[in-house]
Amino acid sequence: MLSLCKPHPSTVRSFLETQETLRFAYDGVGSTSSPGLPSGYVVDRTRVLVGEGESAFRAARTALECWEHFRLGWLQVCSPPKRLAPGAVVAVIARASGIWWLNACRIVYVADDDGPSRRFGFAYGTLPGHAESGEERFLIEWDRSSDRVTYDILAFSRPNHFMVWIGYPLARRLQRRFARDSGAALVRAVRQRLDGCR
Repeated sequence: MLSLCKPHPSTVRSFLETQETLRFAYDGVGSTSSPGLPSGYVVDRTRVLVGEGESAFRAARTALECWEHFRLGWLQVCSPPKRLAPGAVVAVIARASGIWWLNACRIVYVADDDGPSRRFGFAYGTLPGHAESGEERFLIEWDRSSDRVTYDILAFSRPNHFMVWIGYPLARRLQRRFARDSGAALVRAVRQRLDGCR
């Protein structure tokens, strides 16, 4: 949904109500949890070091659960669920080139694994009211052998709106910007949490 001004919260609620009963807008739902991604999509992957040790993992997990990786100024999540759970629907608002885009996504799965590496994250998939079509996974991983904690974004996407097809180079730039800014936001959130504990 496009707008020249930021969508009002009531507009966001109405938009989500129309989207929450719809099916995902892409093939390969859940593919970001397995080795093979569907063909016909552009794949993006970004990995950022956020810290070391269990305290950094806990801080990063909390930041992810609070959607702090989406507090970017030009992009934000609206009406986030109180708890990350499959089936929860969220709205993402982004501003680019003077236009506000209101997008709908549904959480596909939540990962919470404990083994040689401790992992926590989730993936969401696009609904028909999204400018793009695809899935994106956000994962915090603590590799106990190296003690490194990383934030990993894995996405596959393609345009789902004629304006995105027309402005595809801009759309790709915004996707790269999101990955960079999201990584920086999570690193910042982890540092703030760790500094607050000292």
